[in-house]
Amino acid sequence: MSSPRSQAASLVGERIRAERHRHGVSQMELAELASMHFTSLGKIERGEANPSLVTLVRIAAALNVDPAVLVAGLSESDLPSQSHGVTVADLIRARRNERE
Repeated sequence: MSSPRSQAASLVGERIRAERHRHGVSQMELAELASMHFTSLGKIERGEANPSLVTLVRIAAALNVDPAVLVAGLSESDLPSQSHGVTVADLIRARRNERE
């Protein structure tokens, strides 16, 4: 079994699967309702793929949930680590220091 791309991908996939089970629909049925292939949905549910924004909104619409429900509470710590930890605040601070 392959590992998930990120904790965020796993969490979103788990939430999609839980909503799908709550509605009692199969992956094939949900995939059809969301205009996607069922294997892609399976990868998303397993956290092996990150859905695009369009796909996430289509899945949420098919499940009759707000897309925010699927991503609620996710933070940067749920994402894969980056080689740099610079934020916009860091960039602004550096620019101010350059002007002084």
